Amino acid sequence: MTERMIENRFKRLQEIEAQQKEMETAAEAIRAELKADMEEKGLDELKTKNFILRWKEIISNRLDSKALKAALPDVYGQFCKASASRRFTIA
Repeated sequence: MTERMIENRFKRLQEIEAQQKEMETAAEAIRAELKADMEEKGLDELKTKNFILRWKEIISNRLDSKALKAALPDVYGQFCKASASRRFTIA
């Protein structure tokens, strides 16, 4: 690709990402409205003709790695494993 092509693609990418952000903001507003309605009605599940909406509390137990590292650094080191990933950024 030429430099001009890269610039044009990046500008288009910025436009798409801006539109995507606007759409996600609108979608989140609708989600918040639905959740507020369910909370107002005291429901954690709501059935309609075509959909089932659920707004339930989920409890999960996760390992507190910072506390483990502070309390038992040797054990933490034995079970700690490295992971690798790649990140694409444009500055």
